[in-house]
Amino acid sequence: MIVETTSLSRTVLAVLICVASGQVALAGDLPAIKASDKNKVTSCATPGRLMAFLKVRNDKLDPRFDTIATEYMRHGEELGMRWDYAFFQMIVETGSLKFGGDVKPAQNNFAGLGATGNGERGESFKDVTTGVRAHLEHLAMYGGDKIANPVAERTRKVQEWGVLTEWQKTIKGPMTFAQLAKKWAPPARKYGQEIESVAENFADGTCKSVDPRPELVAAARASLMEAASVEAPKTDLTKRPAKTETAAAEPPKSLGTDLAKRAVEDARTEGTGQRSSLGAAALAKQAGSAPAAAKPTEKPTEKPSETVALLKPAKPDLPDAAADKPPGKGATSKASVTAAAKATKPTAAGGGCNVFTASYGGSKAMIIKATVGDSVNYTVLDVNEGAETREADAYIQAYAPGGKPVGEFKSQTAALDKAFELCPEN
Repeated sequence: MIVETTSLSRTVLAVLICVASGQVALAGDLPAIKASDKNKVTSCATPGRLMAFLKVRNDKLDPRFDTIATEYMRHGEELGMRWDYAFFQMIVETGSLKFGGDVKPAQNNFAGLGATGNGERGESFKDVTTGVRAHLEHLAMYGGDKIANPVAERTRKVQEWGVLTEWQKTIKGPMTFAQLAKKWAPPARKYGQEIESVAENFADGTCKSVDPRPELVAAARASLMEAASVEAPKTDLTKRPAKTETAAAEPPKSLGTDLAKRAVEDARTEGTGQRSSLGAAALAKQAGSAPAAAKPTEKPTEKPSETVALLKPAKPDLPDAAADKPPGKGATSKASVTAAAKATKPTAAGGGCNVFTASYGGSKAMIIKATVGDSVNYTVLDVNEGAETREADAYIQAYAPGGKPVGEFKSQTAALDKAFELCPEN
């Protein structure tokens, strides 16, 4: 029977350790391979922190691997994976990218795909991002996905030969990294425990520190935004429907809730598991240059709802110099200047108003108000709890000069509802 194996040198070492210690240990607390609402990538696992963690383990890291964590997030979110644990597995497989076994750094083979021992080096990939994609696709296959046109020849063969089919039928519930470990490297009985140990070291250390490179989150999601923009329908999905006699008879609906549901449905259809950009490519192109200088506008006449806390216009304090980096100039499906909605209405100054969304990946949301020419922009910005002020300030510096936070919410849905109260079409 054909089974998945890792590189010979690492496997033999793990077996010798097990024999010498008399231990046969398997990790029991590793998460499912596929991400879900109940199995999310931990919020502190950002590319910036993961790269800092990796560099502690390898202080001579090859510069071409400097943003490999960005690639894990980029492809991991697209495939709906627990890419943080895939990153930890990569650390185990490559010895923190020091390699040293059959697989060589130039191969960009971060999971030992096809490296079955006896000097067999396995597959080679043209660049870092392709190698990361190959690793994550192979994991997705373990999780039960059918990979069309996989990057790795190994993935194609395992699928065509049905190597995992019967074994996968024996697994009850979602496939976990612990279950994967038994098949991926059967001789190395501590393989799952090694992954778990790396994850625990990260959680106990770098996970608790300030993200030194927060802009990498936006960079990771840039390609998803570009893909969503190309496939977006020409119609404006976020405009409120015109009032008709039939519509008037129906009970009012929450626009924020509708937008959030539509984004989730689009994501499921695309297979990404992430909220879509709701199809705005124009603002993504705008993101390459700073917005026009802000002009004063009239304060909205609507009173804030009970769910919004108005904030005083003040420049937030930044914890350190590394924290003031913007979310990045690449637009994303969920981040860094994606236009989730655009509604126009003449203002007292003769301009219009717009509603956009942007994100640093957090579950909370803020509304950032900024004036560009004669228009007022309201951006619903997803922020991480505990970093709200820092991330809002970074966004304002990069994309909304002169802007200010005008509301803080527990969810993007609530923030969108309020944004459309401030910027209605009718």
